[in-house]
Amino acid sequence: MLTEQAAKKRAQELRKQLGEWSHQYYVMDQPTVEDVVYDKAYQELVGLEKKFPQIIVNDSPTQRVGGQVLSGFNKLNHELPMLSLGDVFSKDELAEFDKRLHKTVDENFAYNCELKIDGLAISLVYEKGLFVQGSTRGNGVVGEDITENLKTIKAIPLRLTEPVSIEVRGECYMPKRAFVELNAKREAEGKPVFANPRNAAAGSLRQLDTGITARRHLSTFIYYLMNPENLGIGKQSEALKKMSEWGFRINTESRIASTMAEIDAYIDEYQGKRTALPYDIDGIVLKADLFTVQRMVGNTVKVPRWAIAYKFPPDEQETIVRQIEWTVGRTGIVTPTAVMDPVSLAGSIVARASLHNPDYLKQKDIRLMDTVVLHKAGDIIPEISNVVLANRPKDSQESVIPRTCPICDAELVHLNDEVALRCINPKCPALIKESLVHFASRNAMDISGLGPKVVEQLFKHRLVADVSDLYRLNFEDLIKLDKFKDKAANNLLTAIDKSRHNSVERLLFGLGIRHVGAKVARLLMQHFRDLEKLMSADATEILKIDSMGEVIADSIVTYFSNDEVRELIAELANVGVNLVYKGVEQKQLETEKSYFTGKKIVLTGTLEHMSRSDAKKWLENHGANVTGSVSQKTDLLIAGHSAGSKLMKAQKLKVRVIDEEQFIEQMEEIK
Repeated sequence: MLTEQAAKKRAQELRKQLGEWSHQYYVMDQPTVEDVVYDKAYQELVGLEKKFPQIIVNDSPTQRVGGQVLSGFNKLNHELPMLSLGDVFSKDELAEFDKRLHKTVDENFAYNCELKIDGLAISLVYEKGLFVQGSTRGNGVVGEDITENLKTIKAIPLRLTEPVSIEVRGECYMPKRAFVELNAKREAEGKPVFANPRNAAAGSLRQLDTGITARRHLSTFIYYLMNPENLGIGKQSEALKKMSEWGFRINTESRIASTMAEIDAYIDEYQGKRTALPYDIDGIVLKADLFTVQRMVGNTVKVPRWAIAYKFPPDEQETIVRQIEWTVGRTGIVTPTAVMDPVSLAGSIVARASLHNPDYLKQKDIRLMDTVVLHKAGDIIPEISNVVLANRPKDSQESVIPRTCPICDAELVHLNDEVALRCINPKCPALIKESLVHFASRNAMDISGLGPKVVEQLFKHRLVADVSDLYRLNFEDLIKLDKFKDKAANNLLTAIDKSRHNSVERLLFGLGIRHVGAKVARLLMQHFRDLEKLMSADATEILKIDSMGEVIADSIVTYFSNDEVRELIAELANVGVNLVYKGVEQKQLETEKSYFTGKKIVLTGTLEHMSRSDAKKWLENHGANVTGSVSQKTDLLIAGHSAGSKLMKAQKLKVRVIDEEQFIEQMEEIK
């Protein structure tokens, strides 16, 4: 039997090994093991910490996952001000800086040339090798405590290789790839996109939900060590090397230069490499390498006299807008795109640029035949900087915002909380595939066997045009599909037929109405009981339901005011799909209170006797409020197999925890 002492020893071994692998992957960019090897060791550590929560330490890799919701950020004073750098924009100005510094310092010295990372300045404090506090630059004197968010960034070591007490500073940034993925996701959701990786990094670091920060894939480069001479370090280049040895991620593209010719060569090299780098840079930084020189010349109130930033000139091209196309994405968002004369920009030929949404188009006032200045946001995404108004044709007219879908001609809607135009016609060909997959998903109609690949085949063979057509499929239709034998066809038909009899809240969620998740759908149908009553309700009636706000009410009313939607509901009724609520009524919940009534409950881990979604549904039908994160307000945590960080947090907060067997016992008592 595993003892606490043995578990503690094994956990220490696992933390050390996981720390080394993580450092190799996130800091050195040189992974040495496959992900499956890392994951296996990580899960072993999670299991040990679950069984013996008293062995959990703050620098464990399991503490990086985020999920904590903060009430705000506390202000803190920097021991030494976090100064900004002076800027120059030409090599002549850079040469003037060099002359001025050499005139002040009567000795030979070299510069450490570093890339200027376009991110957000951060400060990290360590005590005896352990990370204890992290903050933003703020105004240079007062910053914000963002320690919990910084803990989620895997490039930041929670424990150093030596037990030193230090403060380091550097840049937090969003890699180009993560920036592209984040903007694509936001655009698909109808949210405003970030203008560049720096803005994305800043927004990600200041999230009150640390789980969001953890999912944004931020990274860091550390470049400054406070009071290095106290540690026997005399040069900036030496400080970078030492910080790397301690476990920090430093930028390895730095170089020592003694002459302006060497500095110019460094600038030219990285201006050429700029677009190929996986992170965004906007210039280079010169720093006197000797700390004795830095101390000798000192600082002004705002900037150090021993360093300067050379900003790259923007890579911009002028071109002419020939067309504005409107396209429909998979979620129904209609996006304008400028089609332009091709130009060479930042290493590639560019002829198209997203205009994101109607508000963006109006704000930029981009019109047909306009001459525009084009650049690449974050060296990646083509973006129109501005219109050259002097070149605008005299007969120019404002761009027309479409009122109907360019694919199906249905009326477009502009929901109050979005900047995007949407097509909400459930029969729009651009939407049907995505809506079919969602309709069949577990929390919706739960049609087992109807995944994306099957949907693709159904659509390809023109067997379905909307979700109601699923209920008209027969054996002869399905047996034509690739890899479909008798058993698969019959199983899918059985699953489809079974779904006809679901309680109507599943159908309501399956329709994919904006802001109507599974919980909202259940609350709506508990109140209205019949889908036709909800369809005829106005916003005032919906707002009478607890937890319903104007955004949800507006979305529902807008959706059901669409003629195509009403036709679809009528077709679903014709093929025998249930439109009434079969669950427990709210009034019944109030009179039949159970052990779970009114409790805030969190589910975590894998349940063996039921799915998490079924457990959630049962709990909600018995009066519980099932939430996704643990807090001091949580009443109960139900922990299945391989429960992780939520269980650890519940134990720290002394929240009551029960396992699946105890949960089933409570269910049986209520039955």
